[in-house]
Amino acid sequence: MQNMVSTTRECKARRVPTGETKIIPKGEFVTITQDLGGNYTVTWQGNMLRIDGTDADALGRKAQTLDFAEADNDEINQDQVWQALESVFDPEIPINLVSLGLIYDVDIDQAKKQVNIKMTLTAPACGMGPVLVGDVEYRVAMVPNVEKVDVELVFDPPWSRDMMSEEAQLEAGLFF
Repeated sequence: MQNMVSTTRECKARRVPTGETKIIPKGEFVTITQDLGGNYTVTWQGNMLRIDGTDADALGRKAQTLDFAEADNDEINQDQVWQALESVFDPEIPINLVSLGLIYDVDIDQAKKQVNIKMTLTAPACGMGPVLVGDVEYRVAMVPNVEKVDVELVFDPPWSRDMMSEEAQLEAGLFF
């Protein structure tokens, strides 16, 4: 699927595979090369970039929305953090990172308004690691009262398909 569109507004994107943030100005032509898991992979000025689905309106598409209930207090709600994590999908397999078993630990420091996440990748050499980390940081930062997100990539224990939920294994055709 390749589709050239003009950006309708300035848009933040992350460079593949480094995760470096780029800003695509309004009125720039980009080529959409992939549309999986609610995010978009585009090429612009010779760069491959990933645009979050919450910014899809910049591509003339319907933006994905993350709706969180208003906070009753100034604390970070753990369920909302997990809701945000479940909205992040692997760019090659349209299954969310939680169902894939890639999120190992979530620790919320209420005093610092910080969420600390330990996650892994399906393979240590996965070239999308920095992009996935950026996706997690971006989405979790949308949770009310979150001021900082720290994601640590860990590879112990090594990921295996046994860490996937049964639903994810069925979706991927791996459940026997």
